[in-house]
Amino acid sequence: MNEETKRQIAQFTADRNWDQFHSPKNLAISISLEASELLENFQWVESEEAVNTRMPQIREELADVLVYCEQLCAKLGLDQDEIIQAKMKKNAAKYPVGKSYGSCKKYSEL
Repeated sequence: MNEETKRQIAQFTADRNWDQFHSPKNLAISISLEASELLENFQWVESEEAVNTRMPQIREELADVLVYCEQLCAKLGLDQDEIIQAKMKKNAAKYPVGKSYGSCKKYSEL
């Protein structure tokens, strides 16, 4: 996420005095709730149908998830790129290409 977007999110929250409500617990709960709202767009339909007919709603719910993720990172003093790169390194070790290519099995099943 670029710095301007991060600034806009922080300013939006500050302008409304909402930071007082944004504890790590509340932000984590909000991420889960918004992710559920995102998932609701795919309930009972095939992925292609959801994407073709509900893209505006999908975009909005995904944006909500991303905003709360940014707010949680900021609250915890975490750098998004740093934590993603660290996780990708772990994932690469857990899912080596030779064993996981074309497979949806969990690392413990490879």
